[in-house]
Amino acid sequence: MSDNKTVPEYEVEIPSREQLLQLVKDNLKPVPFDEFVRVFKLDDERQAVGLKRRLRAMERDGQLIYSKANAYGIPERMDLIKGRIIGHKDGFGFCQPDEGGPDLFIPHHQMYSVLHGDRVLVKKSGKDNRGKTEGRIVRVTEPRDRNIVGRYFIEHDLGIVVPDDNRISQDILIPDADKNGARHGQLVVVEITRRPSRRTSPIGHVTEVLGEHMAPGMEIEVAIREHDIPNEWPEGIDSELSKYSEEVPKEAYEGRVDLRDLPLITIDGADSRDFDDAVCCIPEEKGWRLWVAIADVSYYVRPDTVLDKSATERGNSVYFPNNVIPMLPEKLSNGLCSLNPDVDRLCMVAEMELGPRGKLKTSKFYPAVMKSHARLTYDKVKDILDGDKALREQYEPVLENIEELRKLYNALSAARKRRSAIEFDTQETRFIFNAQRKIERIEPVKRHVAHKIIEECMIMANVAAAQLIESDKEVGALFRVHETPSDERLTSFRAFLGELGLNLGGGEEPTPRDYAKLLEEVKDRQDHELIETMLLRSMQQAVYQPENKGHFGLALKSYAHFTSPIRRYPDLILHRAIKSIVRKQNGSDKGLVGAWSYSETQLDELGVHTSMTERRADDATRQVDEWLKCEFMLDHIGMEFEGVISSVTNFGLFIRLSDYQIDGLVHISNLDNDYYHFDQQKGMLIGENSHSVFRLGDSVKVKVKDVNLDDRKIDLSLLEATSPSGKKRDMPKKGAGKPKGSRPSKNKRGGQRKKGSRNKNRK
Repeated sequence: MSDNKTVPEYEVEIPSREQLLQLVKDNLKPVPFDEFVRVFKLDDERQAVGLKRRLRAMERDGQLIYSKANAYGIPERMDLIKGRIIGHKDGFGFCQPDEGGPDLFIPHHQMYSVLHGDRVLVKKSGKDNRGKTEGRIVRVTEPRDRNIVGRYFIEHDLGIVVPDDNRISQDILIPDADKNGARHGQLVVVEITRRPSRRTSPIGHVTEVLGEHMAPGMEIEVAIREHDIPNEWPEGIDSELSKYSEEVPKEAYEGRVDLRDLPLITIDGADSRDFDDAVCCIPEEKGWRLWVAIADVSYYVRPDTVLDKSATERGNSVYFPNNVIPMLPEKLSNGLCSLNPDVDRLCMVAEMELGPRGKLKTSKFYPAVMKSHARLTYDKVKDILDGDKALREQYEPVLENIEELRKLYNALSAARKRRSAIEFDTQETRFIFNAQRKIERIEPVKRHVAHKIIEECMIMANVAAAQLIESDKEVGALFRVHETPSDERLTSFRAFLGELGLNLGGGEEPTPRDYAKLLEEVKDRQDHELIETMLLRSMQQAVYQPENKGHFGLALKSYAHFTSPIRRYPDLILHRAIKSIVRKQNGSDKGLVGAWSYSETQLDELGVHTSMTERRADDATRQVDEWLKCEFMLDHIGMEFEGVISSVTNFGLFIRLSDYQIDGLVHISNLDNDYYHFDQQKGMLIGENSHSVFRLGDSVKVKVKDVNLDDRKIDLSLLEATSPSGKKRDMPKKGAGKPKGSRPSKNKRGGQRKKGSRNKNRK
């Protein structure tokens, strides 16, 4: 809504929002409606009507609160907290305050009238019996705008949709006229037409029928919609793309350095299709000269175009198993911007001089035109370096480049160790699908020297780019910031280590060196992967922001993302900023089409937005991975596996299966013959009578008991447990007692059957 003094939609002159807010702020108590009329001399009846409408809009947006005394007040002065609702599968929820601080607990009866994702005003209402600060919802200021994905069922001639996201505890009623052809059991997308209240369920209409529940690829369709990932190109993008042919425009060569004879090569995964980066390394008298050439996306994607707005909205490419939602259309991502072999491509180059110990001595950036001399895979590079004769002959023209890259890597790796960057060696996996797109097997992903060569080269280019941005006080960009661990996470991690007889040095402010020392200490332990996972969880999440605060994990003072503008928008922002700086240095625009300088406000907003889109992509891909792992484990019910306790809670043990890196739950009700108590400080379950102890890092043997695909949960039963010291523990015998906490949980869905059991019966 416009805040101008004269508002056409009201056809009369009324005060702006700022003027109305200022009046309320200037008064010692809430302001009644008549006082607004008197102060602003609104004599015309139409002005009074317009004022009421504006005040209601300000109420809706949470700027003002209408009190029981029929007056308007400021939320903050009425001790109201603005925040977002985070639902829980058991029916209660939390309010995450906008201003930070601890979440407020929202009890079940308060959650009936809100949905996960709503923005609300909440008032503190005391503490519950566990000491949690409770909140009372005063008003929904901004209903969630995302549609809801769920399964459509018919019960007693009534259509309902059970949301796939278990943080939404209300079922949605669907009138027969609004089912849009949906059939029983199908996955659908629903738009809410009537909000829930304390007495009534939400009502909606089906906007899209996705298909059958177990259809191949359905998990991706669901994740795209649940996480609101843009997956359709906007109108007008085709006309912008039509300006470009399949070849580099002739006018684009002007002002660029010609690097087509330099033996630049790309090294990527075997299934990669978009090649962002190419590298070349040549030895010098005192070290090496390294070229990192990055696709010049900024030439094709100009600010304020449809292409740019679409890329901004997406923020990054989202990589699902066997599927990708790209940030840029295929014509650019796999075509003109991709550094394919033996064709001319535009690039931005970081040319760096490095010393014999891997120290960055000098760097310069410039636009260039290049031609990749070879498209290599990580495995091929490894085999070449291992001495594969056939491959060495095939790639003889670029062999010297590959050999020098390894020598440079050795120096960079040693430098990395000296600065004590944290190096994780956690096991990753990938899905191998059959022709029907069902998982055939899950394989470990092996990282070897070729991956690390490229990683170190990219890190060096990112450091050089960050230093360039820091050197210019007028042009800004987004840094990749990874701050030190928070006190709360650090305390929790130290408690976990204490139970394993380990210690993290550094006191209250551990350095990367302290973490690196710990990782070196545990690298040969059986539970080292779990320790690395817990260490990773203790870290802050890296974000994009214009203020540089360093990168804790890499132990670097300055770091920015320069090397992947095809798939990350912050990299594109950085390219535009670098072009602006080079333009100032050269005093010329030649070869620098796409240069752009952002304001501080723009960078602040883009930092928040791109950090959000990155988290959004992570959440969506994690959801798909969980679904696929559950689908895979459906064929393994009744089978036995080795594993490690990866998490201990008051309701049971999460076990990570060693063969597949899949997590399942041994519920406390399946730990027979005792009452079990949860020690939160030590992170363990302790048997009251048997004194059996289950803790993080224990090796276990489990059987797959059940798989709930709807809730993406795997239920396990415990067969055998071994402490990290190797001491085997006898398992309690079944039937000798009832464990504490084993009673069925109380139904939180307003008297309806539990969502998991209902869906299971309908498969």
